[in-house]
Amino acid sequence: MYAIVEIAGQQFKVEKDRYVYVHRLEANEGDTLTFDKVLLTENNGTVSVGTPTVSGAKVTAKVLAHVRGEKVLIFKKKRRKGHAKLNGHRQDFTKIMIENIAF
Repeated sequence: MYAIVEIAGQQFKVEKDRYVYVHRLEANEGDTLTFDKVLLTENNGTVSVGTPTVSGAKVTAKVLAHVRGEKVLIFKKKRRKGHAKLNGHRQDFTKIMIENIAF
């Protein structure tokens, strides 16, 4: 059983008791969140596709932690000019665990 859910503007394939890293959510650690924008559900081979969402379907998740991703290095260089610039970025994520998928 799985579902395709829109969380913070992105679509994720979620399953029960799985961890998902999503962009930083405005929630405290330990909070339970409910996501209503379920785009597709699958249960024992039966697929329900929403138009645009599946009516009555909800996904509940628990916020486990707020973490930061790996560092991404951005290097810019202009040849023959002596110009080089190195920047780094770490994205903020929220680690959530999917508790239930209800239709």
